[in-house]
Amino acid sequence: MTRREFVKRGRGSPPGLLAAEARGLDWLRVEGGPPLPHVLELQPDELVLEWIEPGRPSAEAGEAFGRRLAQMHTSIDAEPYGAPEDGFIGPLPLDNTRHDDWPSFYAERRLAPYLPGLDRDTRQAVEHVIACIDEVAGPTDEPARIHGDLWSGNVLWSVDGQVWLIDASSAHVGHRETDLAMLALFGAPYLDHILRAYDEVTPLTAGWRERVPLHQLHPLLVHVQLFGGGYVDQLRAAARSAIHSA
Repeated sequence: MTRREFVKRGRGSPPGLLAAEARGLDWLRVEGGPPLPHVLELQPDELVLEWIEPGRPSAEAGEAFGRRLAQMHTSIDAEPYGAPEDGFIGPLPLDNTRHDDWPSFYAERRLAPYLPGLDRDTRQAVEHVIACIDEVAGPTDEPARIHGDLWSGNVLWSVDGQVWLIDASSAHVGHRETDLAMLALFGAPYLDHILRAYDEVTPLTAGWRERVPLHQLHPLLVHVQLFGGGYVDQLRAAARSAIHSA
């Protein structure tokens, strides 16, 4: 029987991107967490993964995913935020320099590096968030094992009724609300079911809904860098919401 594989070729991609994805897939795989495809082979310009047969989203699968995601997030002892090695979000570098607190990590490693190229008003709106990060970050939460780029396109609903995580080059120790805000950014299927089941396993901290725009700032900054002005208004609105909801 022929084994089906998924092959990613890195020609034209930044050096180290495929290796970062392989590391992330291995690091995120924990007992009771969401399934991730196994790395079958890694070369400098090629990553071979097991094939996952796509299926249809369902409420039942979404609820199971929410419970598994909560388990993954909490499957880590107290560690500094960041990671031993830098990663990528799309083709852009991701600075994973360690920090002992999340607000400074997010401000210095997830927001400030993406300010160049913004128009004055948008840059000032994000800089305002950076200046007020201790006030807008909310209560202290335990460090979490997070995917870091968990938009709906990196969630694979399989034919066997499971929900898999893919494209893990952004994985790091971060804030669990970051993954949840990313799921909401582009509309993950059955998001309410995912969040409800997640909250039953690991209750979310009060005010988490108001902090969604804060956690969406980083992916919106990335989208502005990659795709241009179409996301600028959304980025500026998120920055202002992050300040006003604090």
